[in-house]
Amino acid sequence: MGKLIAIDGLDGSGKHTQCELLYETLKEQGKKVRLISFPNYDSDSSSLVKMYLHGDFGTNPDDVNPYASSTFYAVDRYADYKMNWKDFYEEEDSVIIADRYTTANAVHQLAKLDHDYWEPFLTWLFDFEYNKMGIPKPDLVLFLEMKPEISQRLVKERAKETGREVDIHEINTDYINRCYNAAKYTSDNYGWKRIVCFEGKELLSKEDIHEEIEKEVTYLLDINR
Repeated sequence: MGKLIAIDGLDGSGKHTQCELLYETLKEQGKKVRLISFPNYDSDSSSLVKMYLHGDFGTNPDDVNPYASSTFYAVDRYADYKMNWKDFYEEEDSVIIADRYTTANAVHQLAKLDHDYWEPFLTWLFDFEYNKMGIPKPDLVLFLEMKPEISQRLVKERAKETGREVDIHEINTDYINRCYNAAKYTSDNYGWKRIVCFEGKELLSKEDIHEEIEKEVTYLLDINR
C-alpha cells in the first residue's frame, strides 16, 4: 500500500493551498503522488453533502445530528476511493494527499456534541469509515491550527472576493469555536500533528507553514523506506 496524508483545519486555514504546495514539492522530488479533495463536489456522491451545507435540512449545523451528517460525507469518500484512487493507493511507494478526509467529520460533526459524548462518537466514526466501510486510514494527519476569529475573518474576505455564498458551517461563529475545541481534543488524543498557522492575530506565510508540513511528511516517508 501507499501512504495517505490527510490535511485538515478550520475553514479559511489554507488547506487547499498547502495541499497543492505539498503535491508540487513531492512531485519535484520524484515521488508518485496524487492529490484528492473532499467533498468531491463534481460527483453525484456529494449530493447529500451539498444539500446539507446549503441548508436544505436546516439552516443551523445542529439541525442535522452528527451521525447522519457524517454518513453523508463518508459515502462521498467511499465512492471516490472505489472509483478514483484505490488502484493508485495500492501501488508501492505511492503517496496520496487528501484535502480533508474522515478527519473533517472528527472536527465539524464532533462539535455538535457535548463533551461527554466525544469519545463514543469518535470510536463510532473511525470504526465506521475505516473498518465498516473499508476506506484507508491516514498514515499522517496534519491539522492546520487557526484561531476561530482568524478563520472566520478569512472566510468572509474570501467570500467577498469571489462572490461565493458561505455555507451553514462558515457563517456560524459559535459553531466555528466549537469546531476549534473539537479539533484540539482530537489532535491531542489521536496523534494528529498540529501545524500552528498564525502568530498573534495574523496568518503566517504559506511558505512558513509549508516548511513545517514538509518536515512532518519527510519524516513519515523516510522512516518507511
